Amino acid sequence: MTGDMKPWRATVLTLFPEMFPGPLGLSLAGKALASGLWELEARDIRDSAVDRHRSVDDTPAGGGPGMVLRADVLAAAIDAAGMEPDRPRLLMSPRGRPLTQARIRKLAAGPGALIVCGRFEGVDQRVIDARALEEVSVGDYVLSGGETAALAVIDACVRLLPGVMGKLVSGADESFSEGLLEYPQYTRPQAFEGRTIPEVLNSGDHARVAAWRRAEAEALTQARRPDLWAARPNQNRPKRTTDG
Repeated sequence: MTGDMKPWRATVLTLFPEMFPGPLGLSLAGKALASGLWELEARDIRDSAVDRHRSVDDTPAGGGPGMVLRADVLAAAIDAAGMEPDRPRLLMSPRGRPLTQARIRKLAAGPGALIVCGRFEGVDQRVIDARALEEVSVGDYVLSGGETAALAVIDACVRLLPGVMGKLVSGADESFSEGLLEYPQYTRPQAFEGRTIPEVLNSGDHARVAAWRRAEAEALTQARRPDLWAARPNQNRPKRTTDG
């Protein structure tokens, strides 16, 4: 980093801080972490417990199975991490708003994020309200805890930070960058088990290649993610089929 610029910073509140950096310590994210392009702090929620047993949960009000993360303990953990108004406070939750590439780009363009990893049956609603936690989801499924989801969010942000990817253009044409899934990719050998690389990709005609890739991206999006296609302008264009 140069000048007065501060590195992008992720603070993770978790019951399992040993899960971090995990895969974020490897490959491009790991190199960027080691070189100071971004920072990671994993804080143990149990450090804010109020009893000698370091209890963080209790039974659900109104009855029911499982346990709920206590509001007082989590609020103390959030406060201890620092209530910086410019850093969003995210709660990884299956009931949260689905995370999109647009939201990731916005997060990556900011100073970082504080990420709370839920566990058990959930988190006391009062701390969600009192600390203005933004509930976000990485998909319509349930994980054992928010740690895996937090790793995904951080990875998605870090790869967009300046200097992390070797070529900035490498992030421009991938899935969701324009509301489309990415077109098919090919490389050598030219022939593989009777399948060949589409002729247009070997033509050297950049305009034809770009048109082919756009058409393939649109076809894949229509077939696999009609929800994305429906949200795009001019989505009522006739559906095409891939001709390989």
